[in-house]
Amino acid sequence: MEPLVVRTADFRLAWRLLREIHNRKLPCIHLHPDDPLPCEDSVWLGTVAEVESCSEGRGVWAIEGEIELAIERALHVNRRLGPIIVLTFGVDPGPRPGLAWLADGVLIGVAQLERVDDVANHIKAIATAIEHDRIEVKIGDGSITLRNRIANVCIARKMHIEFVDERRTSQGISRHHHHAAATKIAMMLGKRVVERQNVSPADGELRELKRRSRRMRSDLAKAVAVGRITMEEAIDRQYSL
Repeated sequence: MEPLVVRTADFRLAWRLLREIHNRKLPCIHLHPDDPLPCEDSVWLGTVAEVESCSEGRGVWAIEGEIELAIERALHVNRRLGPIIVLTFGVDPGPRPGLAWLADGVLIGVAQLERVDDVANHIKAIATAIEHDRIEVKIGDGSITLRNRIANVCIARKMHIEFVDERRTSQGISRHHHHAAATKIAMMLGKRVVERQNVSPADGELRELKRRSRRMRSDLAKAVAVGRITMEEAIDRQYSL
């Protein structure tokens, strides 16, 4: 893949783009707007006005509130991907869910999200940035309560949802590498789900959470189990009272 080019006079925008590209470990070149592009069809990122006023290379506009989407669009152009038939998302559910997305079976991106509530919005944002015919969202069943919570939001947004047996996705993968598990989930066959799922945590889930946090209150353990708060937030609340 050819390096992405950040080519803008907007210092703040350039800094945000470069930070995100660096975090993704992607090849990148930073140029002044007057500098020539590395080659005539280089993919470069700039402001809306800069892209609209320049016919050089393949410009992709970016705004501060949509940095990730701009980079997704640039990567799509850079890979010379045509229209995608199936855009598949794999989700490894957990307090910090892993996410992977495939274009007709080819991995094109991964992310580690900070909250359960971020999953559906992230999927929608990526799907908006990439041309496709249809979406599939495959969710691992390792954490049933969090899986169901994610599924319910996606079902409400009319997404195609499948549950995947997660037991075969963790072999050879560190338990902290959620995006790697998400990639495996995206590549596996799942069972279609169309009805809203129960999100009440089982007694066993609550006992395990309370064991991990020693003496956490039941209401806090339940809040963690359904993804409303993180374990760290629950512990802070426990001892701030």
